Amino acid sequence: MTEEFMQFNNHWSSQKFSKNMMQDALVKHVLGLVNYRMADIGEVLEVNVNLKDGDEQTWIRAWGTMANRLQKLAEQYEQTNKTVSASSAYLRASTYWRVALMYFSDVADPRMKQYCRFSQACYDKSLALSGYPGKAIAIPYENTTLPGHYFQAPNVNGKAPLLIVVPGRDTWADDTRWVTDAAIKRGFNALTFDGPGQGMTLRLQGLPFRPDFENVMKPVLDFVDGLSDVDSSRIGVMGMSFGGFQVPRAAAADHRIKVCIADPGSIAWGKMIGQRLSKVLALPKQLRPAMLDDMLDDYTWKHGCSEKELLQELAKYDNSDVVAQIQSKVLVLNGAAEVNPEAAQQFYDQLTCPKDYLFFDEDSTAQQHTQMGGYAPASELIFNWIEDNL
Repeated sequence: MTEEFMQFNNHWSSQKFSKNMMQDALVKHVLGLVNYRMADIGEVLEVNVNLKDGDEQTWIRAWGTMANRLQKLAEQYEQTNKTVSASSAYLRASTYWRVALMYFSDVADPRMKQYCRFSQACYDKSLALSGYPGKAIAIPYENTTLPGHYFQAPNVNGKAPLLIVVPGRDTWADDTRWVTDAAIKRGFNALTFDGPGQGMTLRLQGLPFRPDFENVMKPVLDFVDGLSDVDSSRIGVMGMSFGGFQVPRAAAADHRIKVCIADPGSIAWGKMIGQRLSKVLALPKQLRPAMLDDMLDDYTWKHGCSEKELLQELAKYDNSDVVAQIQSKVLVLNGAAEVNPEAAQQFYDQLTCPKDYLFFDEDSTAQQHTQMGGYAPASELIFNWIEDNL
C-alpha cells in the first residue's frame, strides 16, 4: 500500500482568534496549556466566542465568568471528597482567573487584586489535592518577598540540577507549567517566580519592572543556595518573552548560572519597543483609539513611570554593555512567526560565549512567539538541548 503525504502550504500561525494581536496571542497561549490540563478546549473557545476585539471589560468578564464557574464546581467536588475532580477544576479556574487580568489595565479596579488571590488559592489547592510535586515559595527580596513555586523531580536520589524559569511581561510564573513539567519529567528540579513588574508581584505588591535584573536574580540564586536537593554546579535559567531579554543580564553578572536560555533573544529590547510606542505617543491623546491608550497605560503601569518618562525609561533596557561578560552557555530561541525575528538573530551574533541557536520553522508548529500553541514539540527540542548541556 502506497501512502501519499501532502506538503502543507498553509500554517496554523495564520489562524487568528481576534483582530487584536494581544488577545489572539493569549487565546493561543491558553490553548497551548490544554496539554497540561491547565485549560480545556471547549472552555477556551466558549470564552472566545463571547469576546470583543480590543474590549478590556468584555475580556475580564468573560474569563472571570468561566473561572468563577469552575471554582464553584471545584469547591463542590472537594466538599464531597471528589479530590481528583476538584484538583482538575481548581487548576483550570486558576488559569482563567490569571488570563482575565492579562488584558486588563485598570489598576484601581478591585478585581485586579481579587482575581490574583483567587488564582493563587486555586493553583495551590490543585497542587495540594493532586499530589503534584510542587509547593508555593516566598523568596526574600529587599524588604519583601517574591512569590513562586518550586517543583521537585520525582524518583531522583540525591541532588538534581535546577532550571529557573522567568516569565514575560504578560504571562505569569504559573503559566510556565509546560516548561517546569517537562523539567521534572527529565530529572531536573524547577523553580519559577513572579519578579517585579510581573503577575502577583505587580498586582498585589505594586512593584514595577527594573532594568537591572541581575539585582532581582541574585536573591533568587541565594534562595536556591539554601535548597538541599539542588546541585549548585548545574543551574540553568530560562527566560520567556521579556524574560528572554532579562536573563542574559543576570547570567552576565552571576556565574552561578551554567546555562541560559533566551526565548527569544534581544540585545536592546527597550529601544525596539520604544520605537513602536513613540508613534503612539506622538498622537494627541484625544485622537488615540482606546486600544492604544490601554496599551500605554499597561506600559506606564508595569514600568512605574508617566507617559512623558516612558521612552526614557524603556531606553534603560539595553544589554549591549554586558553581553560580552556572559560566560555561561546560551541557547537563543527564535521562530518563523516571531513578532521581530531579526532581534534574536542579532542577539545571537553578538554573543561571545559558548552558544547555540534553535529556530522553530513553520513545520515545527511551534513557530509563534515563545512557542505559543506548540508547547509539546517545543519542549521536546528545548529539553533535548538542556539534557545535553546542563
